[in-house]
Amino acid sequence: MSIKALRDKKVALIAEAGVLTAKVADGSITDAEQARLSAIMDDRAAEGDKPAYVGELKRVNQAIASTERLMDEQRAMTPAPAENAETSTERTERTSPTVAAEPKKKFGSLGEQMVAIVNAGRRITVDDRLEWQAAAGMNEGGGQDGGYLIQQDFVSELMMRAYDRSDLLSRTRQLPVGPNSNGVKINALKDSSRANGTRFGGVQAFWTGEGQQKVGTTLQFRQMDLRLHKLTGLLYATDELLEDAVFLNSFIPDIFGDEFSFKIDDAIFEGNGAGMPLGFIKSPALVTVNPEGGQSADTVVVENIVKMWARLWLRSRKTAIWTINQQIEPQLMTMKIGNTPIYLPQGTIEGEPFARLLGRPIVPTEFNSALGDKGDVALIDLAQYLTIQKGGFKQDVSIHARFINDETTFRFVTRMDGQPIWDAPLTPFKGADTLSPFITLADRA
Repeated sequence: MSIKALRDKKVALIAEAGVLTAKVADGSITDAEQARLSAIMDDRAAEGDKPAYVGELKRVNQAIASTERLMDEQRAMTPAPAENAETSTERTERTSPTVAAEPKKKFGSLGEQMVAIVNAGRRITVDDRLEWQAAAGMNEGGGQDGGYLIQQDFVSELMMRAYDRSDLLSRTRQLPVGPNSNGVKINALKDSSRANGTRFGGVQAFWTGEGQQKVGTTLQFRQMDLRLHKLTGLLYATDELLEDAVFLNSFIPDIFGDEFSFKIDDAIFEGNGAGMPLGFIKSPALVTVNPEGGQSADTVVVENIVKMWARLWLRSRKTAIWTINQQIEPQLMTMKIGNTPIYLPQGTIEGEPFARLLGRPIVPTEFNSALGDKGDVALIDLAQYLTIQKGGFKQDVSIHARFINDETTFRFVTRMDGQPIWDAPLTPFKGADTLSPFITLADRA
């Protein structure tokens, strides 16, 4: 039996078992149907005089695995270089011809692959180009824990759209995660003060005279722990929509690229760190600048901006950006120090997509608070924010979840985490005001 026929049979068995299992749940299953469910699912080891029994689904899985191994062996075979011409007897004695590995066929578009996934889920046909992601236990064709993998170049496209449409994620320091890991633990120096004996985790150098004994120091570390968290999205597609592969191809990358970008940036800004990244606004490294005495509510004045800039860690001044709520823009546009404007409108510098404030780009976001509230303006260096991501998108498909609505459910999952590299503001070598790569302005009530 061909590999395609075996996979078709597996999909049919899974669907049949799913229907019968639903009848078990509501108590409507008959004895004959119970026997059929057992024939599909039950496995029994040999006991006493009872022979071993293997259910149909497991037998099909074994046949698929054996067929795939045989195909791999055939593809791996290469003709041995012969020193002399082959005789007819040698040709006769050959037990297996060399099978050249064929390049794996690909889908032309994401929409085309999604239509193929639906057809497989409905047991219409299983396209040889589909790659199944198995799940432990019983699952329906593309059920909650199993499904067909998105073709790798389409995964890259979805991730790239989310990355390109991001205002914050694309600026973070990104760390890869290994294939057998669900996160990373990083030893970081304890470095919250520039005072002697505390810089760089406690390293200290001494001016040492001739013949004098050298002084040793020790390092102090803290541990950063980043764990992958799941970000998921569901798409309900009508039967009519699924007939239009061209529309699906443009529709799905657009909406999920935008939505995943939005949710990740929102978490980087103000995530609480519980099952999601820790946002810099909720980080202990954040420095919050107080408003001016007597400052009116819902205002931003030039003194606020200057004092925020003065609290920015010196090394972040080359890479920091301002993020603002758009409500603030009218007040920024007229700001001056003496007669010198500190706001440079968008388009003043050729090729620069953002306006500038004190020389650094202004990026309006949806995540900054409303005018007058803490977080309506922030000065941040996202090179000091660490993110991890693993793989791309995993996709599952189910024709059962919204069956009565004539809709198919697509589920997308990606895993990532993030947090500021800093765990506290920095006390300078001289002076009392702490510094940080993450600065915001307090409420102006």
